[in-house]
Amino acid sequence: MNPVTPQELKTVVAFNELPTEHLQWVIDHSDYKEYEDGTQIKKTGEEADVLIMMLEGEISFYMDVKGRLVFYHHFGNDATSGGVTGLLPYSRMKTYPGCSFAVGKLRTLQLSKKYFPELEHLNPDLIQKLIGYMTERAKSFATTQMQQEKVSALGRLSAGIAHELNNPASAINRIAAELNKKLSQNYELTEKLLHQNISAENIHHIRMMVDTKDIGNTTKLKALQRMQKEDEINDWLEQLGFTGNNDAGVTFAEAGFTPEDFEKIKGDLDKDSFIQVLQWLENLLSSRRIIKDLDEASTRISNLVGAIKSHVQMDRTNELQPTNIHTDIENTLTLLGYKLRDKNISVKKSFCEGLPEVQAYVGELNQVWTNIIDNGAGIPEQILSRIFDPFFTTKKVGEGTGIGLDLVNRIIKRHKGEIKVNSQPGRTEFTICIPRIQGK
Repeated sequence: MNPVTPQELKTVVAFNELPTEHLQWVIDHSDYKEYEDGTQIKKTGEEADVLIMMLEGEISFYMDVKGRLVFYHHFGNDATSGGVTGLLPYSRMKTYPGCSFAVGKLRTLQLSKKYFPELEHLNPDLIQKLIGYMTERAKSFATTQMQQEKVSALGRLSAGIAHELNNPASAINRIAAELNKKLSQNYELTEKLLHQNISAENIHHIRMMVDTKDIGNTTKLKALQRMQKEDEINDWLEQLGFTGNNDAGVTFAEAGFTPEDFEKIKGDLDKDSFIQVLQWLENLLSSRRIIKDLDEASTRISNLVGAIKSHVQMDRTNELQPTNIHTDIENTLTLLGYKLRDKNISVKKSFCEGLPEVQAYVGELNQVWTNIIDNGAGIPEQILSRIFDPFFTTKKVGEGTGIGLDLVNRIIKRHKGEIKVNSQPGRTEFTICIPRIQGK
């Protein structure tokens, strides 16, 4: 026999206005269950099929986020939770997205969902009250989900940024060591050069020739053309008896030099003096190339830092502020560059010229671009209508939270906008529309 009385059930906030006969109906159709402190009540993936009424004690709920239990909500017999949890009427929850545990000695009544229609017929006002508690629970979960998604996104970005910064940082260390070696060699080669019959006019002539070379032009050559130029120079240097750097052919070819240029430099210099000039010139050109590599590496770091500041720092305000959508997307692509390269993904951008700035919660919109770009290979047609549902995911347990696109949807709605998706094999298209001025 059920040990619960109508008077005791009436102490549950959600049921405190029910007449005695309705309270008795709930008791007669419910199962009574007790749990010791810390006992697991429900687990991830278990069917959500009962309304739980807390007569004594409380319940803590932990969301299963990629196999890790994260505290989400505390249910008690108060005005916020109403003393009820589990499956509430009109909830779309099919299975539990996490685990719940008893806090203190827990005494409950559990009403099966099969009785919900009868309960609504018995007391429609109670159903509306339960829906209200479900709405408050959804708001609390949504806030926590957004916080968790921000933390998760920040973690993913941090790992990617660390990877992105490591490459140019390592390059700078390598370049610094190589440049230091070249500078030391420059002292030795300059000293040897001064012992030869080299005039200031010769040096000026070489400098003018170097300044006229289009170094960037060789990068436009096809690999085969570039290799042919390198081989041509190496053959010419070998015939001359040049015994300098093994990469001399590469250095001279990248700088745009040809054997004809060398003949102009040689002029009336004897062979030994000319070879000494070429060694000095090769060291000079390779040093300049190294400095160019250093500039590219430092620029890469500067661009990453700029993207990070734009993507993250703007999230410190909850106020609307003007933003350039194109710049925000570019920054997001920069931060996700490591993933794009790792998966061999090419990106084609087609931006509208003269697009005006948009009033937005910039940090939140950045989460939208991150989640959309990082969305996966595609969306099967049979689940297309469910992708924005909270907790819905096609990934294995522990691999996906099912809150990424739900979060995207809520952020777009907060901006008074709309998001649409069209997917077919080999092509998935998201269309996001945001008004330029909120509230208009």
